[in-house]
Amino acid sequence: MLPKEFDIIAKTFQGLEEVLAKELTELGANNIELQRRAVKCTGDIKLLYQANFRLRTASRILVPIATFKANNPDEVYEQVKRLNWSQYMDVNTSFVIDSTVYSDDFRHSKFVSYRVKDAIADYFMERFKKRPSVQLTNPDLYINIHIAQNNCTLSLDSSGESLHKRGYRSDQTEAPLNEALAAGMILLSGWQGETDFIDPMCGSGTLLIEAALIALNIAPGIYRNSFAFEKWKNFDEELFDNIYNDDSAERPFTHTIYGSDMSMRAIRIAEANVKSAGLSKYIKLEVKPMQDIEEPKEPSLVLFNPPYGERLVTEDLIGLYEMIGRILKHKFSGNKAWIISSNLECLAKIGLKPSQKINLLNGALPCEFRYYELFSGKRDKFLQDSTAR
Repeated sequence: MLPKEFDIIAKTFQGLEEVLAKELTELGANNIELQRRAVKCTGDIKLLYQANFRLRTASRILVPIATFKANNPDEVYEQVKRLNWSQYMDVNTSFVIDSTVYSDDFRHSKFVSYRVKDAIADYFMERFKKRPSVQLTNPDLYINIHIAQNNCTLSLDSSGESLHKRGYRSDQTEAPLNEALAAGMILLSGWQGETDFIDPMCGSGTLLIEAALIALNIAPGIYRNSFAFEKWKNFDEELFDNIYNDDSAERPFTHTIYGSDMSMRAIRIAEANVKSAGLSKYIKLEVKPMQDIEEPKEPSLVLFNPPYGERLVTEDLIGLYEMIGRILKHKFSGNKAWIISSNLECLAKIGLKPSQKINLLNGALPCEFRYYELFSGKRDKFLQDSTAR
């Protein structure tokens, strides 16, 4: 069905492309190329399985099977129908089409999906007098078509449901952080479990769970019920079982992950999610507003996602960010802090100079992910002392 080495496109979220490229490099991918919200590489079937199972910042893994130019949906139909679909499916294979279109000539992605579906159905009708059926939920084969102006890429989607949906959530608060984004933020911070980790506004606990998975080097795919490639022709069940059951890369974690939130409901949800993930041993939770948090006894990374107030900036929200700045300066000196927010006006109220700013997208909201080196006294003196060391 597939050659020994083939093209792979790992999709991700804006701002995480370089993190994903590093993850793929560590898995042994070749010919890595950064794209818009994606990383292209080459690899074998083992890499494909590992990418789905182990990548923390990918949303789906695509395998391109055809690239072509088309100026209208009818030309797409002709190109798709020309492919040898019998090597990927048969008349009893259910399938679904997902279209992504950025083009002046193609205005309706759904119509593109219809024409791709028609092409596949007509291919089988002409040869076997029977059509395979479209099935929107849990089909046997997921097919993706991506159109950028007139450049079309047709791919098999090896993931199915987005990989950010790990499978450990039992409940969630309003607007929870995307799991892949949470993992990407932690990886961007450079934290690998060598210190304590603190999230003082933890909500449903996504950052805490992703931090524990990173610290222990547990594959995020361990909670998934299935991947789309498991229904492919020539699926190598033994190879995937070996990948799934290989825990040789896991490592001990001797520190603690602390999560707190002023909301009792949020902590209850976080407790349920942490328990569902089997990580209660490593994560400590408590109901507590940030201003009541004690100064950490051990070196720690503070990383959190405060409210943005994207609809309306209130005095209370500004006061919240001012409080965050005071607490960080007076209780966390000597530690490191990372904060994500879409509200630049409020971020400025923290009153600390960030050492680094990274642009990310949280859902549809453009955000800044800011790094603060926390120290006591004047910044100039801190920088002078750091240089001297």
